[in-house]
Amino acid sequence: MKFYRIQRQAAQVPIVSLIDILFILLVFFIVTMTFKKPREVLEIELPTVKEIASGKVSDSRSVIAVDALGNVTLDGISVPEGLLGSYLSAFQKQNPGRKLELEADRRLPLERLLQVWDALSKAGIKIKDVPARIKAGGQD
Repeated sequence: MKFYRIQRQAAQVPIVSLIDILFILLVFFIVTMTFKKPREVLEIELPTVKEIASGKVSDSRSVIAVDALGNVTLDGISVPEGLLGSYLSAFQKQNPGRKLELEADRRLPLERLLQVWDALSKAGIKIKDVPARIKAGGQD
């Protein structure tokens, strides 16, 4: 026995009206959009390999060494915590024209490295004139 089924029409979505709504939304978002203001970026100039002659830098420069614990030595002399700026100023007076080299351990916290750079700046030494070498556990 066959039963009569009512055939349903497939639901149709009017595409033309949806395109109009989409266009209106697009215009609204474009008109009300605000652009991001550019943020100021801190520019850091690091010395390149070409600026450091291999093997000759250590002979003609004094070394500021910083180990993984943050202990600082200036030409083999241990520098107490917080006195690096005054040591650098005294070093500049005793050795005018002598250049410096920074030798840091790879595990040194970035905060401590920034403190060393800050002490160099306060002593009147440009950071870009002090090449930095990063060593892994006291090895090259």
